[in-house]
Amino acid sequence: MEKKQMKHKNKREDKRKKVKKKTGRKILLLLVLVLLIAGGIFAYKVQENGGGASGLLATVLNSKKDLGEIKVLLLGISTDQENVELTDTIMVASYNPNTQKATLLSIPRDTYTGKNTAKATAYEKINSLYSRKHRPDETLEAVNEITGLNIEYYVVIKTEALIKLVDVIGGVTFNVPIDMDYDDTSQDLHIHLKAGEQKLDGNKAEQLVRFRHSNPDKYGRTTSYPAEYGDNDIGRMRTQREFILQVIKQTARPENIFKLGEILDVAKENVLTNIDFNVAKDYIPYAVEFDTANMLTESLPGTVPALNKTNNVSIFVYDKQETKKLIQQLFFDRDVEENEETQSTENNETISSDTSKTSLEIEVLNGSGDSSNLTKAVNQLKGAGFNVTRTGSTTTTSKTTIINKKNTKETLLKNIKDVLGKGTIETSESSSSKVDVTIIIGKDY
Repeated sequence: MEKKQMKHKNKREDKRKKVKKKTGRKILLLLVLVLLIAGGIFAYKVQENGGGASGLLATVLNSKKDLGEIKVLLLGISTDQENVELTDTIMVASYNPNTQKATLLSIPRDTYTGKNTAKATAYEKINSLYSRKHRPDETLEAVNEITGLNIEYYVVIKTEALIKLVDVIGGVTFNVPIDMDYDDTSQDLHIHLKAGEQKLDGNKAEQLVRFRHSNPDKYGRTTSYPAEYGDNDIGRMRTQREFILQVIKQTARPENIFKLGEILDVAKENVLTNIDFNVAKDYIPYAVEFDTANMLTESLPGTVPALNKTNNVSIFVYDKQETKKLIQQLFFDRDVEENEETQSTENNETISSDTSKTSLEIEVLNGSGDSSNLTKAVNQLKGAGFNVTRTGSTTTTSKTTIINKKNTKETLLKNIKDVLGKGTIETSESSSSKVDVTIIIGKDY
C-alpha cells in the first residue's frame, strides 16, 4: 500500500515538474520576445537620437535636442581642516552643445571683493565668502559682479568627489609639469609627485591640483612653477584647468558609459548644486561628444599689490578693463569671429598662409633635456617661413606640445606640427601673452 502511494506521489511530482518546466519555458520565451521588441524600439530610438554613445545616452536619459549655452560657477572645496571648508578652486565654466564650444575661466582665490584695498582684510578675499557661511550664492553674486556675466548655476565640489571620480574611471593619465614636494601638517596635506607623464589615482590627483609651491629649503626659500608656466597661484590654476580637460576627456571614453551610475553616486554624495537633474541630464549626451580642443582656458587678469599697500594682506586685484575685454573675447566674440572667418573664406578674402606665417610670433622652449634640439627646432621653423621671436628652456617633459596662445588658425598650428614632425596641439589663450604660439620641445622630438 505504501509502495503504491509512493509511486502515485512520484508521478504527481513528475507531472508538476513537467508543467513547471513548460511554464518556465513559456515565461522565458515571453521574456525573450519582450526583450527583442524592447531592444528593437530602443535601437530605433538610439538611431533617432543620433546613434553612437551620444544617441545611447540621449535615449537612456530621454534628453531634449534644442539646448542653449549653460554657464556654471565651479567651487572646489577642501575639507581637511575640521569645521573649515576652504575654496581652493574657483572657475567659471560654459558649454554650448550646439556649437560644441566650452570655456574655463579661473578666478584667483585671493581676488579682492572689498572697496578699499588699503584697508583689506582676509575676509574680503573671494575664497572666504563660502567658508564663512557655506553659502555659494554669495560667491556667485561676487563672480557675477566681477565678470558681468549673469551666471545662474553653481556647483560646489568637495575634494572627496575628485578623488572618487578619478578612482571610478580607473585613474587619469597626466603630464605633471614639475617635481612637487610640499607638506602641511595642519591640513594633513602631503604632496610628493615627480614630473612627467603618469597615471594618477584619486589621492595623487588631489595633490596635483592643490600644489602651489615647494617646502622651504634651509634658508626658508620656496620654489614654484617656472615663470613661463606661471608661478604660485597662476601656475596652480593652469594645472587645474589642464587637469580638468584631461578628466573630461578620459571620463567621456566609451567604456565609462557603463560607470555612469557610479559617477552619479559620487556626485550625489560630494556635490552641492542648484542645477536640477532634469536640466543637467539633457546636456550629458552632448558632452560625451565634446572635443577638449574646442575649450578656451584663461585666468582673470590683474595684479598682486605690495603688502604695504594692502594692510599687510596678500590679495589679487583684478583689472576691470582687461577683465571686460577678456570676458567679451571668451564668451561673446568667439562665434562671431568664426562666422566672419567662414564668410571671408567663401569670398576668397583670407590672407595667404605665407603672410600669416611671417606675422605669427612663436616662442620655443626646450624641455627635451638636449640643448641641440632647440637649435634644430628653431632652424626647422625658420626654414618653413615661421617667425621665432623667443627661445628658452623649461622643465623636462616627455611629449612635444604646441600651445595656441592667441586664437591662431588651426591650419597654421597643424602646419607647425607637420614641420616639427611631432606635437600635441593645445589651447591656452592668454590676452597678456607676448607670443601667439608657445612650443615646448619634449623628449619625443
